Order: sequence, then structure tokens, then C-alpha cells
Amino acid sequence: MSKAIVYFASVRAHAFDYDYGMVGKFEEILNQVDLSNYVEEDEYVALKMHLGSHGAYRTVRPVFLRKLVDAVRDQKGQPFICDTVRIPGLEYLRTANRNGINELSTGAPVLMADGIFGMDSVTIKTGPILGEIGVASAMHDAPSMIVVSHCKGHIASGYGGAIKNLGMGGIAFKDRKGNAQRGRMHFLQNAKLTWDEEKCSQCLQCINACPHEGIAFDEANILNIYSEKCARCGRCARVCPEAALILPQNDEMFQGVLAEAAGAVLSTFDKNKVLYVNFITDIHPECDCMPMADSAVVSDVGVLVSDDIVAIEKATLDLIGEAQVIQNSKAGDKEITEAGNIFEKVHGKDPYMQVKAAAKAGLGTMEYEIKTIECKPKPDGSTEPRMFGH
Repeated sequence: MSKAIVYFASVRAHAFDYDYGMVGKFEEILNQVDLSNYVEEDEYVALKMHLGSHGAYRTVRPVFLRKLVDAVRDQKGQPFICDTVRIPGLEYLRTANRNGINELSTGAPVLMADGIFGMDSVTIKTGPILGEIGVASAMHDAPSMIVVSHCKGHIASGYGGAIKNLGMGGIAFKDRKGNAQRGRMHFLQNAKLTWDEEKCSQCLQCINACPHEGIAFDEANILNIYSEKCARCGRCARVCPEAALILPQNDEMFQGVLAEAAGAVLSTFDKNKVLYVNFITDIHPECDCMPMADSAVVSDVGVLVSDDIVAIEKATLDLIGEAQVIQNSKAGDKEITEAGNIFEKVHGKDPYMQVKAAAKAGLGTMEYEIKTIECKPKPDGSTEPRMFGH
């Protein structure tokens, strides 16, 4: 397999000129990629992204979404922005609106790909771990897709980028019978969330972090876990300071299941109908589903675009590994001075495992070639920065 091309625009601007800034360079990447290779006239195009949470503000900025929407419309495509239900559907849409992601700012409607109740899905055969999984209907039915990922840390997988964006975010919340679909990926081997009463300090952080009212203390101060409400997201275990909530997980299996589920989503698209955009900015250690955003662990890097999910994820992690560590962060708390595989250092989970699993599943190649965009050329083809007089 030949090397995949990965387009890159650095966050650095080396001239006081729009065309040298990241927004202008992103426009040029979209020009060079040539969206006509991926989008046909009147075709619905799913722009899959995480919409953030109440308090999690480090999402992809609307200005970049608008540029992407405009580029799709230039090809006469019909874009829509989507994610799947993580919290109740209407609340999630209101959260997206508060985060500035709406049709007014982006130029495209925003919707829940698995329906407002999170139960609209199509069951797709997967690999040996899951067997089958419910892919969100709007993504299953869309003829083309652009996966827009904010690259950051994640407590369960170490890192969340394009693979996690599809492998979890492309999967429906539940099926029509009420069975968890996405949640199955957290609770493997039919294991259940357990509570250690002796460790529990009853600080209530788990209850406050749960967006589904899936846990509560009763009058006897016993924690009840309501399986019919639990989304298996693991937030409660993540925020527990006493490790009183235990989330069973096999790290290698979980990384593999992310790749397997991402492959299930991608199997519903024809070849050359999916493009990936990875924003390597605001690289904080938590998932955007958390009710807050922490300080970034490394400096901003830029944006990558490719049609190979494995190559773009490998390139993203490699570039993050070269970035400068920010000491006022969880990385500083752990006295990390050089990034390297920083999310493994912060979370104890190797994110390259999911990339290797995706490559093993045939989703792409680990070999890539970076094509750096230095600026957007002027209409006459020149690349000289604009000069400003006094």
C-alpha cells in the first residue's frame, strides 16, 4: 500500500495576512483536496462532529465549520452537521446552540443522527468483539461524509480523534428495544458498573456528572445504579475521587472495539466518499462530553485533512508528540516535560493501539506523507504577503 497523503496547515501565522493564517490555509487545503472527488451534486453530506457539552467549550470553532459547509455547497452538495444522542436529544441540540454550533453560524442544519430519542439506527455486522452494532440512521443513509474531529485526550481510550468520533459517535444511543448500543463498548464481556461502599465518601460528584439520572443514593445512603437509564458512558467512574465506582474494561479490547465500530460505520459508505478533518487545537486531556474543559496539555498544532483514517490519526498523534508541553495542565501535574506519547503518560492508555487496530482491520495505512500548506495563494497565484502601509 502506498503512502497516504495528509494535508497539514500549522496554527502558526508567519505574516500579518489572512492567507497565512490557519483559516486561510484551511481554505487552501479544501481547494487542493478537491471536494468534487467526494461530493456529488444534490448529495446529502453528513458532517460528523462532537457538539460539546455544557461547560466543555473546547470544540471545533464555528468559523472552520462554515468554511467546510461553504466548500461543500460550492460542489452543490447538501451538508448537515450531526452527532448522536449523548444526553437527551433536545438538550444536546440546545447545548450545541449555546456552543455556537447552529445553522446561523455554520450555514448547515444541526441534527441528531440517531434521532431525537437516540433510537434510530440500522444494525450492521461487525467483527468478533461486537458481532453487530446499531449505526446511526442519518449516517448510515448519507451517501457521503466528512468526519470533523477535535483531537484531545480521553480517559477510556487515551485519545479521541477520528476513530473515536466514528467508533463511538457514529453508533446509536440505544436500539428500539432499549438496549444500549454505544454503551456496550464501555461495558465489555457483559460486566456491570459496581460501587464500593467502603471507599465512597458520598461527595455526589458521580450524581452531578451523570446526564441521564442513572444513579442516586436512597434513604439508606446506598447508591442505586439504574440499568435502564445508564448510558454506559463511564462519566461517574471518571469523576469519582475515591475510585469507589469501578468500570470494568480491557484496554486492548476497548481500543480494538473502537476500530471495529468505526469500521462498521465506514462499511455503509462507498469508496472515496469519506474525508477526515482533524483539528489539533485546544488539546486538553478530557473528552468533550465532560461538563468542563481543562487546560491544554500541549500547544496548538494545526489542522490535518486526509481520506485515510489510519494515516490521519497516526499523523495527529505523531505531531502531538512533537508539540511543546504546557506546564499549567495535567501534564505539568505529572511532571511531564516532553510530550512523546503524552496521552499514555497522562491516562495510562496507549492511543496508538486503536490506530494499529484500525490498520489491522484494513481501514487504512500507517504510512503517510505530510503535505504542508504554507499559505492560500492570491487570485493572481502569488504567495507574497500583503504589505501594510502607515
